[in-house]
Amino acid sequence: MWLLFASLTAFFEACKDATGKQSLKTLDEYSVLFSFMAIGVVILFPIVFIEGIPPIQPGFWLALLIGGGLNILAFTLYVRALKLADLSLTVPFVTLTPLFLLVTSPILVQEWPTWADGVGVVLLVIGSYVLNLGAGILQAPFEPLFTMARNPGSRLMLCVAFIWSITSNFDKIGVQGSSPLLWAIALFSVIATGMVPFVFFRQNSLGIGPLLGEWRLLGLTGVFNAIAITFQMLALPMAPVAQVIAVKRMSALLSVLFGHFFFREKGFKSRLAGAAIMVSGVVIMALR
Repeated sequence: MWLLFASLTAFFEACKDATGKQSLKTLDEYSVLFSFMAIGVVILFPIVFIEGIPPIQPGFWLALLIGGGLNILAFTLYVRALKLADLSLTVPFVTLTPLFLLVTSPILVQEWPTWADGVGVVLLVIGSYVLNLGAGILQAPFEPLFTMARNPGSRLMLCVAFIWSITSNFDKIGVQGSSPLLWAIALFSVIATGMVPFVFFRQNSLGIGPLLGEWRLLGLTGVFNAIAITFQMLALPMAPVAQVIAVKRMSALLSVLFGHFFFREKGFKSRLAGAAIMVSGVVIMALR
């Protein structure tokens, strides 16, 4: 069941990224992030009351404080990366989260890596190299590494992958200390609240017209985000954090397809191959 939930998370995560990138053509990252997080709160709030509010366990508030604060930074960098670079080049780098989880999970939730994790790490590294392949690779074998370092979207996504390797563990603590839906709505509320000052400043200078003009697209992004995070929170209590997040990162493969067919992004073959290798790495880690 956890594998089904995590797979659905991957699908709706990719849909969220695609619609979010489309809205970034006319809006700044702060407005987009605030909008789809706030919409997620509105969608999930009634469901929490129908399900019933569970007892809050020790550790919940600390997890929310730390995880929420780090997620404000991570999601801001994430949306900024989508704005700066191709969808098919940035999103696959988030698959490196399981690599960092091999370090953070033993420290935070006492979940230890296995031999399969080692195989997955090798594939993640190879995949990130292939993702940046271009013409003339035989003459400049280190060019993909330089490309990765030069691309601002790639650099930001590497930071996001590291931050999420930390916050994923706090997600598990938060879910175990409340419920999947309550933790999701609490986390969304913290992130949306953190964006308010930035949105207020931007809208004072730009006016609220651009934000209202994209309400349909922002609403759709919010729905996709709410569905994705709900499935993720449902999966986390059922399996180790690294496995759930590994399957979730299969969204990278879908993002390459969306980038090619919807946004006409170049380098489809190498990016699809790189993303596929990275996804195979996270699948091996998930099925250990």
